[in-house]
Amino acid sequence: MSVNQQAHTGPPYGQPQPGYQGYQQPAYGGQSLPGAPQQYGAYNGPMPGYQQPVPAQGYYPSLGFPSKGSPVSLNSDTSSLAPNFIGSLRAPPTSGAPPPASGASHPSGPVAYSQFEHGDVQNGIPASAAPVQRPPASQPFLPGSAPTPVSQISTFQQYGPPPASVQQLRNHMAGMTIGSTAASAPPPAGLGYASVPPVSGSCSATGSGLYTPYSASQGPPPASVSQGLPLAQPPFPAQTIPTQRLPAQVPGFTPPPPSAGVGPSSYPPTTGAPRPPAMPGPPLPGQTVAGPPSSQPNHVSSPPPPSTMAGLHPGPPMSGLHGPPPPTHPPQPGYPMQQNGSFGQMRGPQPNYGGAYPGAPNYGSPPGPPPPPKRLDPDSIPSPQLNELPPQQKPRHRIDPDAIPSPIQVIEDDRNNRGSEPFVTGVRGQVPPLVTTNFLVKDQGNASPRYIRCTSYNIPCTSDMAKQSQVPLAAVIKPLATLPPDETLPYLVDHGESGPVRCNRCKAYMCPFMQFIEGGRRFQCCFCSCVTEVPPHYFQHLDHTGKRVDFYDRPELSLGSYEFLATVDYCKNNKFPIPPAFIFMIDVSYNAVKSGLVRLICEELKSLLDYLPREGNMEESAIRVGFVTYNKVLHFYNVKNSLAQPQMMVVSDVADMFVPLLDGFLVNVNESRTVITSLLDQIPEMFADTRETETVFAPVIQAGLEALKAAECAGKLFIFHTSLPIAEAPGKLKNRDDRKLVNTDKEKTLFQPQTSFYNNLAKDCVAQGCCVDLFLFPNQYLDVATLGVVPYQTGGSIYKYAYFQLETDQYRFLNDLRRDVQKEVGFDAVMRVRTSTGIRATDFFGAFYMSNTTDVEMAGLDCDKTITVEFKHDDKLSEDSGALLQCALLYTSCAGQRRLRIHNLSLNCCTQLADLYRNCETDTLINYLAKYAYRGVLSSPVKTVRDALINQCAQILACYRKNCASPSSAGQLILPECMKLLPVYLNCVLKSDVLQPGPEVTTDDRAYIRQLVTSMDVAETNVFFYPRLLPLTKADVDSDALPAAIRNSEERLSKGDIYLLENGLNIFVWVGVSVQQSLIQNLFGVSSFSQISNALSTLPVLENPFSKKVRSIVDVLQGQRSRYMKLIVVKQEDKLEMLFKHFLVEDKSLTGGASYVDFLCHMHKEIRQLLS
Repeated sequence: MSVNQQAHTGPPYGQPQPGYQGYQQPAYGGQSLPGAPQQYGAYNGPMPGYQQPVPAQGYYPSLGFPSKGSPVSLNSDTSSLAPNFIGSLRAPPTSGAPPPASGASHPSGPVAYSQFEHGDVQNGIPASAAPVQRPPASQPFLPGSAPTPVSQISTFQQYGPPPASVQQLRNHMAGMTIGSTAASAPPPAGLGYASVPPVSGSCSATGSGLYTPYSASQGPPPASVSQGLPLAQPPFPAQTIPTQRLPAQVPGFTPPPPSAGVGPSSYPPTTGAPRPPAMPGPPLPGQTVAGPPSSQPNHVSSPPPPSTMAGLHPGPPMSGLHGPPPPTHPPQPGYPMQQNGSFGQMRGPQPNYGGAYPGAPNYGSPPGPPPPPKRLDPDSIPSPQLNELPPQQKPRHRIDPDAIPSPIQVIEDDRNNRGSEPFVTGVRGQVPPLVTTNFLVKDQGNASPRYIRCTSYNIPCTSDMAKQSQVPLAAVIKPLATLPPDETLPYLVDHGESGPVRCNRCKAYMCPFMQFIEGGRRFQCCFCSCVTEVPPHYFQHLDHTGKRVDFYDRPELSLGSYEFLATVDYCKNNKFPIPPAFIFMIDVSYNAVKSGLVRLICEELKSLLDYLPREGNMEESAIRVGFVTYNKVLHFYNVKNSLAQPQMMVVSDVADMFVPLLDGFLVNVNESRTVITSLLDQIPEMFADTRETETVFAPVIQAGLEALKAAECAGKLFIFHTSLPIAEAPGKLKNRDDRKLVNTDKEKTLFQPQTSFYNNLAKDCVAQGCCVDLFLFPNQYLDVATLGVVPYQTGGSIYKYAYFQLETDQYRFLNDLRRDVQKEVGFDAVMRVRTSTGIRATDFFGAFYMSNTTDVEMAGLDCDKTITVEFKHDDKLSEDSGALLQCALLYTSCAGQRRLRIHNLSLNCCTQLADLYRNCETDTLINYLAKYAYRGVLSSPVKTVRDALINQCAQILACYRKNCASPSSAGQLILPECMKLLPVYLNCVLKSDVLQPGPEVTTDDRAYIRQLVTSMDVAETNVFFYPRLLPLTKADVDSDALPAAIRNSEERLSKGDIYLLENGLNIFVWVGVSVQQSLIQNLFGVSSFSQISNALSTLPVLENPFSKKVRSIVDVLQGQRSRYMKLIVVKQEDKLEMLFKHFLVEDKSLTGGASYVDFLCHMHKEIRQLLS
């Protein structure tokens, strides 16, 4: 994990999430609860009584996060302490534990408690059945987490000066029973269960046994804290987290000094809350003494989060707690309690944002005597007994969300670490920067990650190892990806009549990995090892290293991506293709005309036809255009340049579709401009008074297909359609929408087409190179699952504008149409993926058609589409030679040129699972898993698909835990460093509308999203499943930078701020009820919150810095996405807010989806079951 991953010490969790039975929420501040799935902290040394094996190379048990591959572990039960540990310590089993090592006796000497004097350190826990937390030992993500009371052996242990080394520290710990669980009890289940009975042998210290734990913000101590704290560091104001044990260190322990192998970098600065030093004195490396650190962009501004963090949650009471909700404490004198409106108490200043502190709660009566010892059975942990909680101490427990891996932090760290240097592709098996990082690629022999991303860059040598890990081996390939302006497009290589040089046996294309032998006269194929003669015209001598002397002059020998000009042998019917055509097919039924859509399309096309895609430096586009309108019948238009007026021909026999004219239907725009303009002026008038409400659909596609066949060219149909095609015709559909099927075994039928007619039609379209892009404008059910079959299988796109309204939706529609018409497209495309011996491509996901098992066929492939390929082993791989992929795409350019685009990628192979887990890419893995699941719903009940996803991820993480992580108790959740976001992202996929729809999500929406995601690239799925949330009020109006993103949770929002949330399809602007009137005036041009209109689809253009900044942020985000995002203004407490909250994916969803914290608990439970 990252060094600067800070943990926020959060107040207790507000409400349990009913999503998982039996999970209560623990107080989660880095402490863990026995019996509960636990947080992450890197493993830090052995339990007494465990042999310490040599850690896998690259894993540094005592280091926090910096090293790639050091595991993230939540809640360790180990007895050595390292500075980076988040989890908690627990007693070694008393039976059979080795005697304390010599040197573990506790030296006499001054008692140095970091925070609390005798009066406050509590041995054992206060009289409460709140979870007994164990002091964490190493603290990856939460160095600053709330101190958790340490439960010690009943006699006070004197802790001597800090041990000088890890070993001493282990010895120190070995003699102490920390967090005593009954000797026979198995290790606790870890994170996320609420209550654990108090421990045996604990006695309450004199004085108030309650702590003033650290709150999110670190301020001076409240004036009237009754405990006498030796204020090495002031306690946190804000909020009690009862019965937590001390985090990061036992009082009196400083973490091992750097000589013990823990450099400054292993102390991540804390979030908002510095970690208490062991003794009064200078802060530890990486630690600030007061005030929030500024390096963590992942928290919200001073405005506090919602009350989940602040003690009471409005939600339902926790299971197991009966009775009134806990009282809120009055503010301490000296600090006014900051209220955050409906969000409860204020969180402290967050990194990057200023802000006041929260008030500190006042603590009342000391707890009663400790309860009698109880035996623990982690599998049946009782709920807290309320009568054991003192009256002042009955808050709900929760895992601190800042203690668990933060997507925002990971993204920010990757940007900081990898955004400045170019990514040079010369080295085999390099993991690229994240998709969220802006980086420059230099091609030196492997394809850019913009073209290919893999789930792992180090793949297992054997199929057994692959099966054991369950990590899918897949590549997400975007063959025609758009590159940023400062990167070079693939070079076009022309080998003349002989065409590209290929291997004789496997037909792989010449690439940098081919080995030239015999002085350059032959080459050995890197894929199949076959030796092939070098054609005479291609011969070149080798230098002393065995490289050809023209190595750098030939793109195919030195670059990962390049293009070959294809010869006639690569063309259909052995003749060169004619440039493609675009046919615009407009629904002119009553709905389309009445809504103003027909007039809008015709007006736009007049200017848009000047922007058809063109090749390189061509004067004008080679693409010809044609026009059709339709309702129950089809109207073809002759727009030949010799005509004074366009001619209309009607085909009413839709059962036997034909094209009534050849000459004059497909024309060059410039030659026929006046006739086309005249036609586009006339269409809205001709149909202005139509009463026809019924439409056909399949005959429209057939008409376009026939026209392209007649013209002997490939092309694209742009179909603008409004309603379910119920008119009598081939492909007629009925309304089969049935919400009652949701969550039944028949639910899968909602995603399947009604009829096989469209599958057959799609097959014909692909054979001709006829790609279909469909623009839908439904006011009711339209059966996207069926209408989408042809666009999907031809490599086309679907755009959907439900309840289309001219004033609010035209801007979005026109932007989408312009981009769709202008973007780079390859026609009549075939893609094949070759692999080196040992693995082969076995499965494909995306918008395409396959007539055999190897060739992916697409009538059209645009620059936004991806094809995801899964690989399986068919033999052993070797670590020395690695594994190679070559993706070859044969396509016709928009100028009619037949080309081959080649992308090559070399991967490492490993015999150690640790190497696999160290080189995975979670974003790509989630992209693959989402596509796999979204395909699964076609054939299996949704619940089966969800369970399979959870099970696969649990197996991936359990395999890591079992084979790669250092041994530690089962109560600890340990995640691989590069997969630590797998649970949060997977939960987002599980909660998505396809797999867990809310009542407002229509069947069409689900079918639409399912098809959309199937061809998304990794950057798009990343923001789609975990939207980007930006605090606009924190934006610096003088800089070009975007404000630092915050996590997707309601508790991060402040009602005094304005936020922007984007997911690739929508942009929400959320306005809090207490936003300053001047900001509202500057952004919306109205004087008060109540006057802001929900109907805004664009922000008003106002001449002030804030308005300009926000509009420029929106423009930047729109420019990064392949579709124009719909802008929705949401006012806090407005009815639209429910829709907005649906995208706050770390929270519990209204449809029953688990919160991130709950899901992490559930995953931990699943992993433990697999391991046991």
